[in-house]
Amino acid sequence: MKTDTAFDLHQGVVNATFESVQEARRRRNFFCSAFDKQADVAETIPSGSLARGTQRDPIHDVDLIIVFRDEDHPDWDTGTGSAEAALEYIRGQVTDLLGVTAGSFAQEVRRAHLRTHVVKCFLDEPDAPNAFAVEVMPALRSSDGTLRIPERGNAMGWVTADPELLISEVAARHREWRSFAPMVRGIKKWKDVADIGMKSLTAEILALKCLPVPQSGQALTRPFALQQFFTAAAASVMGGVYDPAGWCGEIQPELDRAAARAALLEAADVAARAVDAGRRGDHDTAVCLWRSIFGPNFPEPPGGCPAAGPIASATAAGGAAAVAAPALIRRPVKDAPQG
Repeated sequence: MKTDTAFDLHQGVVNATFESVQEARRRRNFFCSAFDKQADVAETIPSGSLARGTQRDPIHDVDLIIVFRDEDHPDWDTGTGSAEAALEYIRGQVTDLLGVTAGSFAQEVRRAHLRTHVVKCFLDEPDAPNAFAVEVMPALRSSDGTLRIPERGNAMGWVTADPELLISEVAARHREWRSFAPMVRGIKKWKDVADIGMKSLTAEILALKCLPVPQSGQALTRPFALQQFFTAAAASVMGGVYDPAGWCGEIQPELDRAAARAALLEAADVAARAVDAGRRGDHDTAVCLWRSIFGPNFPEPPGGCPAAGPIASATAAGGAAAVAAPALIRRPVKDAPQG
């Protein structure tokens, strides 16, 4: 099996189906339609991974920013109480417009729970398996184009954010290299297999920073790009992963950086062997090595992989034995306004 074929098959596992993406957009868009008709709403902005094209299977939630007119809410952005008030206002509007019992626009939302920055609107019962939710964040537009958003628990009440910058940067990278967004989805899958407690947004920003940019006259392959990513990210993660817009600080300060670095270095080592095997034309060994990185959802060659993984193949090829990543304790993650 050629490496490109294996990557294509794995991408099919990582990607959400066309039908689930369409349904997620439909659910987000009727929120847009409902709020666009409200006199105090200036604009609605799809956000999160679905807006960036980096969503992967399964899609459990989508993100939406609702920008209100300052003049209609002069009591907002005045402290912690006004942050709570803005979120409660959104919850009331969602119930009135979209509540499952008597919504005036549609009857879709079963529960609406306040979070740090958003109101999480469940279209299924919250305790149902894979319950789907639309996370709605109120905002006010500043004169410099950034957004002011509520933050419960913050003494100041409101913070500045620029999630639109991340959307535009991911779009620009994908225009440069059409494999960029699919590779981000694959990296998100890897961080789950590695079990390092890394948040999806953390992985995405690392990918934005550490996936290489195509060079003029040279084809950038997925295996080489991933090898470069793992190597660069292992160094980068030790300095923390920060909001690219510079407003929200470190995305996941509770991440065990040492554990993340160890997993990234190990992946980089195995990826280097896989790239080398592919260059030699030993595609089966390359595929088995990539499988040891991405886990059992990555396809095997027709003859399968050695029972102990790619170790025997790597050793026979003159490489050191690949070692499975150690099991690590998953750590909690926090709500972040960027993702």
